[in-house]
Amino acid sequence: MKSVRRCSKPECVRPAVATLTYIYAESTAVVGPLAAYSEPHSYDLCEAHASRLTVPRGWEVLRHEVDPADIGPSTDDLLALADAVREAARPQPTLPEMPSAPQPERPAAKGRRGHLRVVPPSR
Repeated sequence: MKSVRRCSKPECVRPAVATLTYIYAESTAVVGPLAAYSEPHSYDLCEAHASRLTVPRGWEVLRHEVDPADIGPSTDDLLALADAVREAARPQPTLPEMPSAPQPERPAAKGRRGHLRVVPPSR
C-alpha cells in the first residue's frame, strides 16, 4: 500500500514510512509504523529521517520496527471489516410493544419552569 503522505522534514519530498511522537512527560521519542491518520502532534518521517533521528541528551528513543511486507491490511483485517459491514446491514429484530404502566401524576411544583423547578427554602 503506497503512502501519499510526505516526510514532515522541510525540503524533503520522500514518502513517509514512519510516525514520530513525543512523550514529553517521559522525555521519550517514539518512532513507529506510519499512523493510519496524520495527527496534529505527530510527525511523518521518510525512511532516512526515521533512521537518523537524534534526541536531546537525557531523552530516550523507542523504535518499533516494522517489516515493509507487513504494511497494509491483512486478510484478518479485511474479514473483520466484512463481518462488521454484514452485521450493520442486518435488520434489527423488532420487539413487541409492551403496554406501558400508567405513570403517577406529580403535583405541579410552585414556580416550575420547563425541566427546572424552584425548591422552597426549608425552615
